[in-house]
This record gives sequence, structure tokens and C-alpha cells, in this order.
Amino acid sequence: MKSFSRLVVLAVAVLVVGGAVFLATWDIPAPTAMVEKVIPNDRFPR
Repeated sequence: MKSFSRLVVLAVAVLVVGGAVFLATWDIPAPTAMVEKVIPNDRFPR
């Protein structure tokens, strides 16, 4: 049972490290859509 728990801990550690490496090296593309929002003049104090 001790070797099984050691194997499970090792598998979880490999998954966490692999996920961290994946997120660190993933080239996420920047959004390209333009966002335009009209703000009414009533919201600005004078």
C-alpha cells in the first residue's frame, strides 16, 4: 500500500508540473475584436 500511495503522489506531482509547464509555454493569442461602448454624458460630473 505504501508503494501505491507513493505512485499516486508521484503521478499527481507529474501532472501539476506538466500543467504548469504547459501554461507557461502556451502562446495564447491576443483578442483582435474591437470593443466600442457609448457612455452617456450623464455619468460624468461637471
